[in-house]
Amino acid sequence: MLDNRDKIWHIKDDPSFALSIARKLGISKLLASLLVHRNITSTDSAKSFLFPKLGALHDPFLLKDMDRAVELIQSFIVKKKKITIYGDYDADGITATSLLFDFFSRLKIPISFYIPHRLEEGYSLNEKAVRDIARDTTELIITVDCGINSFSEIALAHKLGMEVIVTDHHQLPSGFEPLCPTINPLRPDSSFPFKELAGVGLAFYLAIAIRSNLREVGFFQNKSEPDLKPYLDLVAIGTIADIVPLIEENRILVKSGLTVLKETRRPGIKALLKVSGIKNNQAITTHDIAFKLAPRLNAMGRLGPTTRAVHLLTTDDEVEASSIANQMDSLNAQRQEIQNRIVLECREKIDEMKDLERHRTIVLSNSQWHRGVVGIVASKIVDEYYRPTLIFTDEGDLLKGSGRSIDGFDLYNALFDLSDLLMQFGGHEYAAGITLESKNIEAFCDKFEELARKKIDTKDMIPKIEVDTKLGLESINPQTLKDIEMLLPFGHKNPQPIFWAGPVKVVFSTVVGNNHLKLKIKEKGTAFDCIAFGKAALHPLEGKLVNILFHVEINTWQGMESIQLVIVDLRIN
Repeated sequence: MLDNRDKIWHIKDDPSFALSIARKLGISKLLASLLVHRNITSTDSAKSFLFPKLGALHDPFLLKDMDRAVELIQSFIVKKKKITIYGDYDADGITATSLLFDFFSRLKIPISFYIPHRLEEGYSLNEKAVRDIARDTTELIITVDCGINSFSEIALAHKLGMEVIVTDHHQLPSGFEPLCPTINPLRPDSSFPFKELAGVGLAFYLAIAIRSNLREVGFFQNKSEPDLKPYLDLVAIGTIADIVPLIEENRILVKSGLTVLKETRRPGIKALLKVSGIKNNQAITTHDIAFKLAPRLNAMGRLGPTTRAVHLLTTDDEVEASSIANQMDSLNAQRQEIQNRIVLECREKIDEMKDLERHRTIVLSNSQWHRGVVGIVASKIVDEYYRPTLIFTDEGDLLKGSGRSIDGFDLYNALFDLSDLLMQFGGHEYAAGITLESKNIEAFCDKFEELARKKIDTKDMIPKIEVDTKLGLESINPQTLKDIEMLLPFGHKNPQPIFWAGPVKVVFSTVVGNNHLKLKIKEKGTAFDCIAFGKAALHPLEGKLVNILFHVEINTWQGMESIQLVIVDLRIN
């Protein structure tokens, strides 16, 4: 392990049995080592990972209550009773809502959707929404990406004469007792092997199960059967946006979905790609979705109503799609401005904390901070200060906000332990939404800090970079790129490989853009161009020996392709 004040470089061991996997599969030892570092330790699991196939997806009926849900939905389809899809306002919820809304529309049944306003209604089902949906003659509500905690709202829906089906992937509440068919892979009584589907993944499985059931009862004898593969573009977007692990089921769905996305026929996605600066028919990456498409989809829900986002993903009208996509792009620019201002104000508050080094946590609030962006702000503050962080909007008697955490501190469990001081909370290990009364904030902060001190040591507040292996410059060639590409798509629990080289000599150094460093490095006669984003302060480096952590990528310039190293971290010898 290499250590310094800024980051810990954790160099993984090269396991001896990687060579055995390499021989059995006919792959390089480098690729085999990269697989083992991703907990893929057998030839069968390696084959499944390297060659994901839709046919390997698990049976949706292994999900607890899928059979009950499908039987209920079938009766509504046959009788043409109205169904409402109730979604969440984030990209996962938007894509899940769009998928099922489009699917049921193609079955020619009465269908509508409802997504609550983030600022006016908050997350998940609420009483007013349930009453409004009942007045709209709906007889069945299907939730997507929400509903697991909505016991009183489900009871109200039943009282108003509606059935409810919950599909959700979030943590089960303590003492969970379902009031209706509830599909959640985290249920302890579920036989579904994979536990980390996104909300849109669950929606896709529900569509598979419904189609299978309708096929069995002869529903499609005189009508066309919907093709579900085109929905994989939505599945890919929502799954990547929700930062669920890109392994097993999610890897299959996303890898196939990226292929569908490249050839998508949806006018809305085409328009969204255009305003995001992604060219038609180019290979679309998880990075494109996470940093270009998803922020624009999310911007609507952060700053206002989300209804038009679903219209974007389901419309067949190119003019409407272009109009909505341009609105999204404008809202995203506004979101960035608001976010950047709040981040600056947070830094000012943190600078005023004279004893920051003693604190394990950061908790900040302000009445002027836009509640729709405090989650992103919390993420930025965690990136900069590497402590569990909660950012609140002060609404007088209430504080409403979002939290983000670091490795080793389970935010959801911490909030559960402090739930007597909270009005409402939800989320998972690394992210959460929180509401509490203002009068409780001081006691909450004290106890939150106390909990963190028990779990977090000072060394835990130094970010760690997991490094796959040392890789000399002479070993980098086109085959290296092919090996890395076999691991695509990258994401949570399947990160882009990080390599270590050094000491290497910097033979050229210059500042490019606002804050970036372009280098040429050399080792034993082999040289490569490098880009180091955000590292301009290190200039000049010419003539110096450095150790570098880096990604290996293809750089395209004026139609020419070359290997480029993208520097993750750098240390001067």
